[in-house]
Amino acid sequence: MSEKKTSLYSLTLEDLREYLKENGFAKFAADQVYNWIFKRYEFDPDKWSNVSSKIKNDFIEKMDINIPKIVWNGLSTDGTRKFLVGMSDSNTVEAVAIPAKNNRLTLCVSSQIGCAIGCTFCHTGTMGLTRHLTTGEIVGQYLAVTKWLRDNVDEEARLSNIVYMGQGEPLHNFNNVKQATKVFMEDKGIGLGQRKITLSTSGLVPQIEKLEDFPPVNIAISLHAAHDNIRTELMPINKAYDLTRLFEAIRKIPLKAHRWITYEYILIADLNDRVEDLEGLSDLLDKGVSKVNLIPFNEYPESKFKRPSDEKIKWFQDELIRRGYICTTRITKGTDILAACGQLKSEHDKLNLWAD
Repeated sequence: MSEKKTSLYSLTLEDLREYLKENGFAKFAADQVYNWIFKRYEFDPDKWSNVSSKIKNDFIEKMDINIPKIVWNGLSTDGTRKFLVGMSDSNTVEAVAIPAKNNRLTLCVSSQIGCAIGCTFCHTGTMGLTRHLTTGEIVGQYLAVTKWLRDNVDEEARLSNIVYMGQGEPLHNFNNVKQATKVFMEDKGIGLGQRKITLSTSGLVPQIEKLEDFPPVNIAISLHAAHDNIRTELMPINKAYDLTRLFEAIRKIPLKAHRWITYEYILIADLNDRVEDLEGLSDLLDKGVSKVNLIPFNEYPESKFKRPSDEKIKWFQDELIRRGYICTTRITKGTDILAACGQLKSEHDKLNLWAD
């Protein structure tokens, strides 16, 4: 998206009302525009039949009204569909639409091009950070994928949930992710509830301490180890913010009643799937507000890590449940469409497949 113009899709309804007022237009037109964009997914101002031509011309002149481009998509045998999404500067990120029971369709969105955190188990971590995504580019992933699904799969398709678990560390891009979340939650727009959005962080402590200034969405912590030496091997950020500092910050997160913190825990064979790891988790996690989501490692060619056996995964989950924790194991999806986060982008960039 253009850096010279504000993206129309980065504005909350109130932001848009204020913009119209400041530019001499009727504020109520914001509701009409919002309906066209976020309810009808119509991004061509010429099609906005009840919006004045002066307002449409103003947007065309002063705002970025382009949405990102779907460069490639692939459908897994399990129903997961992965998208490579192209930005106006030809950089790409990944977004993944994941079906679940009760007609849920969750979109995993990216918040950065690349990532600065450098987790050793993550394919994106091998890329380094290129730049933050703008608010419009984050929201644009949702709009572009929804538009594609409606045009190609089901004209009534709707993404019901958002997880910030794609490429990048969301809290490293705090302000843009915060603004995007407000847009996602706008009642007269996309209208996702607080419980439909999950923010995942690798443990950026100074930003976790700012979460009281963030919409009250679900929080997921990428924990992945219960001992500092192992977590540092997996996540270099642990050198700066070790487990003691991390959990001091976590305990200050303002949780609404009946809310939990989810701890993401990638299970890696013979590294963090042992009895001593179970004991370490028991020492760290408060049973009253903690859920553990086990993620069997998703192998990719360049990685030194291996996925545990199915028997080992089940044993680890059963042991956590026996110790009184709510614990689930994420079903690995999309393995036939380059599922490891960043793997699709990496292969695409190697092949230089960008096309206008």
